[in-house]
Amino acid sequence: MTVTKLQIWRSTKDYIFITLGMAIYAIGFCAFILPEKVVIGGLAGIGTLVFFLTDIPVGITQYALNLILLAIAYRIVGRQFVLGTIYGATMISVFVSIFQPLFDAPLTSEPFMNIVIGGIMCGTGVGLTFIHNGSSGGTDIVAAMVSKHSNVSIGRMMLYTDFFIISSSYLLFHDIDKVVYGFVVLFLVSYMADLVINTNRQAVQFTIFSPHWREIATAINNDANRGCTVLSGTGWYSKQEVKVLLVMCRKIESVNIFRIIKSIDSNAFITQANVNGVYGKGFDEVKVKMKVDDPGKPRHHSDNNV
Repeated sequence: MTVTKLQIWRSTKDYIFITLGMAIYAIGFCAFILPEKVVIGGLAGIGTLVFFLTDIPVGITQYALNLILLAIAYRIVGRQFVLGTIYGATMISVFVSIFQPLFDAPLTSEPFMNIVIGGIMCGTGVGLTFIHNGSSGGTDIVAAMVSKHSNVSIGRMMLYTDFFIISSSYLLFHDIDKVVYGFVVLFLVSYMADLVINTNRQAVQFTIFSPHWREIATAINNDANRGCTVLSGTGWYSKQEVKVLLVMCRKIESVNIFRIIKSIDSNAFITQANVNGVYGKGFDEVKVKMKVDDPGKPRHHSDNNV
């Protein structure tokens, strides 16, 4: 299979942003969270516990555990998952090892502010890594292995694991405030990661009713560089046939679409709806791994296949 320049560029761009995401995560963790002695979820949390018990740097513990988990996961979840995770796991351990000695004390005198800033940065880093097909490993690996042989979802398994790691910090510090801060970070990381992921995919769908649909469709094609789909309908009150335009665009392009419509027909009837993602030409690429049929296993066909 030949590799095109576009595929090389996309892969290179993914690795650049995975590296950037892991760097942002490491700065947030090392500069704001670790100096406050707050244990967060994932292998970074386990590494924090080990660090305060033995003085072994967080990055070393994190990477060693990641390698162990990836070795176990290789047999369970497959080679592709391991290869897709090992780069992010390596980068986060490298950056944590670099930044940890640089920040001995919190950057601000307010513990809660440090926690909030650190959680926002960690969540942003995770989200940036995820949308570029990366992973930092850790509890992702555990969750993937458990979900392979169990009905427990990946998200729920990660929540259980992180809850246990954060709660265990009370046995080390005997400070309930540290535990609460750990859960605040867990919430902020999840929220910010979702925000980054969903913002990247946010798009809107316009449904436009107008007798000037031809002019509007042409203007949207030419001026906004977006496609239109013309649907046929019937107005049940008037019993007249109407043409309906269906337009997909990025959220930041929606104001331009409104201006185009209103400049042609100020009385046009318009609906706008947010959609979580649009995939296809001109939008995001569907990035899923297709299952390869086992050549030794007979294929079963059914008329009810979806």
